[in-house]
Amino acid sequence: MTEEWKGIFKKIDDYRWLLPKKEGMRVPGLIYTSEKMLQHLRMDRTPVQVANVAYLPGIVGKSMAMPDIHWGYGFPIGGVAGMDVASDGVISPGGVGYDISCLSGDSLILHNLGYRLKIEEFERMWTDEKIGCFNFNSGEFAIPE
Repeated sequence: MTEEWKGIFKKIDDYRWLLPKKEGMRVPGLIYTSEKMLQHLRMDRTPVQVANVAYLPGIVGKSMAMPDIHWGYGFPIGGVAGMDVASDGVISPGGVGYDISCLSGDSLILHNLGYRLKIEEFERMWTDEKIGCFNFNSGEFAIPE
């Protein structure tokens, strides 16, 4: 990640920078950041990721990056993209994230009875308590027997 971003940034205002569409990009890119931070982004190549997202099928509007932008797994961290399923839109694991539900043992989880426990406490309860699960394929909530 040492190669500097050589692409164009078109200043919209003090905190919005447009990456104009290049050949094959379906939409332009838009980065929300300060000019000072933009100089750092040139060096970590996150603008390349913003541009790469703009090539995805079904993307609409712009490939955007919020002020917390930094290098990610495909999308930059802080990247946002809307997809139109009717236009062959995709759901990219690089956009959703590989660390979803990556919680520390101290993370507080709301129990279905209204109290909070550290996630490590829930882990101890797995064998003693029946935990309900939502099936996203069927849309049903089930508690194992």
